[in-house]
Amino acid sequence: MRPLSLALLVILAACRPIPADAPATPAPATTAAPVPADSSAAIQAIVDDPARPQSERDLDPGRKPADLLAFLALAPGMKAADIGAGMGYTTFLLARAVGPDGRVYAQNPRFVRERFTEPGFSERMATPAFANVVRVDQEFDQPLPAEVHDLDLVINFLFYHDTYWMKVDNAAMNRAIFAALRPGGAYVVVDHSALVGAGSSGSQTLHRVEESLVRGEIEAAGFRLAATADFLRNPADARDWNASPRAAAEAGRRGQADRFILKFIKP
Repeated sequence: MRPLSLALLVILAACRPIPADAPATPAPATTAAPVPADSSAAIQAIVDDPARPQSERDLDPGRKPADLLAFLALAPGMKAADIGAGMGYTTFLLARAVGPDGRVYAQNPRFVRERFTEPGFSERMATPAFANVVRVDQEFDQPLPAEVHDLDLVINFLFYHDTYWMKVDNAAMNRAIFAALRPGGAYVVVDHSALVGAGSSGSQTLHRVEESLVRGEIEAAGFRLAATADFLRNPADARDWNASPRAAAEAGRRGQADRFILKFIKP
């Protein structure tokens, strides 16, 4: 038996597994060769990549990209999708992790493109760092083209709460993501925590959502919760202030909201 890699040790430290009576998480089905640098050093090299803009590096203390990459456990050659990619903070990390033989689909709905990401995202798509990224201009209800399938990972990083005030059909969205993943593929959601009982009521005013609501919706689409992680938790957060990027920055609280991390598996 081979010794545990440093990356696996990081994953084990970051994740809080679901109780033992839950079914075991299927191993990733990929034909890619083993990660040649499957270590915390390799992950840190992605985070330290000089192609990352300083504006994204400035967000790292509140987003902990090295911990996120360890939790996602991507390998070269894999296929992933970034739902609500924004300007591409997470897209860049995924693209580097899956390598030139992998593929990343970066989705943004029209509202985000028109209000926040253009022309900057188009300019970034033309850079060598995004050579293995496919731009997807589709709404959240059907976030990926029908021909996209057998994905290893889909992630929604800090955008799920927006689907409520944007009046997205979340059931349709989650079914579409289920269809796009391979069996054993992972669906990861990271978002700002709302108070227990708040549901989606603060999705526009506080940019938060109740964790249990998100879990229930995704499990209803056929997913099984496989793991959670605490590295973006902040027990000191009262969960009563606006966690949107602009409002949080103006209040000197950017990156300080309590955030839940849920990893679901397609059986």
